[in-house]
Amino acid sequence: MHMEKVGLESPISQRGTRVDTGIKGLDELLHGGLPRGSITLVSGTPGTGKTILCFQFINAGIAAGEKCLFLTSDDRIPNLMAQARELGFNFDAAAQNGQLRFLYLNPEKHTLHHDLEEELQNTNYTRLVLDSLTPLSEMPIWVVSRGTEIIPADDSMSNSPFPLNSIQAMRVHLRRLMNILKSEQCTCLVTSEVPEGSRDLSRDSISEFMVDGIFVLDLDPTMDRRKITIRKMRATKHTLKPHTIEISERGGMQLLL
Repeated sequence: MHMEKVGLESPISQRGTRVDTGIKGLDELLHGGLPRGSITLVSGTPGTGKTILCFQFINAGIAAGEKCLFLTSDDRIPNLMAQARELGFNFDAAAQNGQLRFLYLNPEKHTLHHDLEEELQNTNYTRLVLDSLTPLSEMPIWVVSRGTEIIPADDSMSNSPFPLNSIQAMRVHLRRLMNILKSEQCTCLVTSEVPEGSRDLSRDSISEFMVDGIFVLDLDPTMDRRKITIRKMRATKHTLKPHTIEISERGGMQLLL
């Protein structure tokens, strides 16, 4: 009854509208997984397990026969795939048969938005990872129009000049990226680095207001453990309590409930 009062679906009615993360314990807390078509920010300091969580999310999609896209701001894709293998995720076969595609996003390339739109329009991906949003947010895509630096926008009304490195420019840039990623059928994870000691939920301190969900990963060095907190999730009743993450020697991640 309580869930109906706050406008949330019951776990039974959510079947088919949820996408499993592949992480034992996390899906239980989310009543079956992430809302289909949602964008979830995975934020944390270095070493908290952001990329491992993304690998496991993609691995679950491959096991389910889904079409997956892994966007990276690191141009050394072979190194990324080697890192995945070391953690127990062998994506070679899926990449060879076309079920999984790794794509490098160059933040200095002025056609980044167009290239990403074209990729998503031409292929029916159901799972997408962007690892990491940080370089893209810190290096907005600028073009020169009549000597004025502007950021590409979705329509001419938004296509106005902004000061270089301004919050307005970054907000327009991030909003366009999120709009490109947004799809009813494609569920996305987007990672962001967070500086040690920061109270922000992302490096840019803006993207957390544009996403449907937020996972905050943290380190507890005194207890020698990693933790995850669900800070936000659309249409989902969830706990705000941090949960300990256990990562096996082969990279598998699970929550200790």
